[in-house]
Amino acid sequence: MKTLLLLIPALFFSSAFSGNTQTSNTPAKYQLQLPSTSEIGKGLKDALLQGTSKSTDQLSAVNGFFGNAAIKIVFPPEAKNAEKTLRGLGFNKLCDNVILSLNRAAEDAAKQAKPIFIGAIKKMTLQDVDKILFGPQDAATQYFRQATSAQLVLAFKPVINASLAKVGAAKYYGDAAGEYNKLPFVKRINPDLSDYATQKAIDGLFYQIALEELNIRKNIGARSTPLLQKVFAFADSKKH
Repeated sequence: MKTLLLLIPALFFSSAFSGNTQTSNTPAKYQLQLPSTSEIGKGLKDALLQGTSKSTDQLSAVNGFFGNAAIKIVFPPEAKNAEKTLRGLGFNKLCDNVILSLNRAAEDAAKQAKPIFIGAIKKMTLQDVDKILFGPQDAATQYFRQATSAQLVLAFKPVINASLAKVGAAKYYGDAAGEYNKLPFVKRINPDLSDYATQKAIDGLFYQIALEELNIRKNIGARSTPLLQKVFAFADSKKH
């Protein structure tokens, strides 16, 4: 694999410029600058660090989850009937507190993600770099899902539990789920709200990372350094 990546710039240079009589007349500043293998690795890792850092910073801020309609955490789908029943009994404020606490918990937990992503980036192999840079538009997000999901669950859940406990949301939801599960002919709901909140927080994080990845791949202006511009211009050229 290392040999393959070492050959990529040379092979591309050969195929792109050999036999092309117009290339020599093209001003140097408009010609594609071919990155070395080390530049490819560093450039991609810099991009991933930029994307994950921006995502975690955004989501760990106040209303990072609660103010984002795309990832705002609400009652679990299987608990919608329970929520409707509770609101019908006049418990609107309590239901609202559950929803707010779910999102505040996710925002608290998102702070734990950055060092986990940094660790995954440092462990990348040359093969990982190749698959991500020249892969589909969500290749980096897929890599992080595979490499970090188990660690994120372990890091997020204690924070989620502590946050939910602040307003008694976990106990209230657990009691409500317990009573609802006693009713005949209903589909039982999971009384453990923290499992649901943890997974939704992680899903929201990967949703945001996917947006940042797509932005860097598609938006030249998002490539904030000359190295990022050089590496992703090279990747773009290989896909055309």
